[in-house]
Amino acid sequence: MRKVTSGLFHSVDGVVSDPFLWQFDSFDDDLGQALTRMMESVDTVVLGRVSYQEWAGYWPTASVDEDFAAFINPVEKFVASRTLTEPLEWQNSHLIEGPLEEFVAGLKERDGGEIAVTGSISVVRQLLFAGLLDELTLITHPVVAGSGRKLFQDGDPVTRLGLKDQYRTTKGNVVSTYGLLGE
Repeated sequence: MRKVTSGLFHSVDGVVSDPFLWQFDSFDDDLGQALTRMMESVDTVVLGRVSYQEWAGYWPTASVDEDFAAFINPVEKFVASRTLTEPLEWQNSHLIEGPLEEFVAGLKERDGGEIAVTGSISVVRQLLFAGLLDELTLITHPVVAGSGRKLFQDGDPVTRLGLKDQYRTTKGNVVSTYGLLGE
């Protein structure tokens, strides 16, 4: 069975939205190498509509010298949206048909590499609380963002996670990978 993973940039105060506003002064070679390792096992990406639209407007014309552009442009992408229609403009992008949870459960049964949920906070939340997200990596930058969307909210269900790996990069980022307890 394929593994579903997600990695999110995270501030000390829990913000995961708009990391471009606060993360780059602490981005270091260690973190770049870790992200490259994460991408090496992924052959399918799941995105929400907002992330898809933001990224589709940027990455197709980004320099192919950028590691992430070389990864994200050709990879197979599935988009959760109730408003977008086929055909999607960005290469190898397809709309998810039917409920997200059923679609991802079906993807896990197919042959292939890891399935990464990139960006897309609401999709990460939905799959985590449905028990479909096998690993959640939080890359905590040594910064207080002050405002922005957080991954977890008051009223979320109790969800036990187990720490699978953790390390610190040279600029003080803490990379913590969690799995659902019992996985």
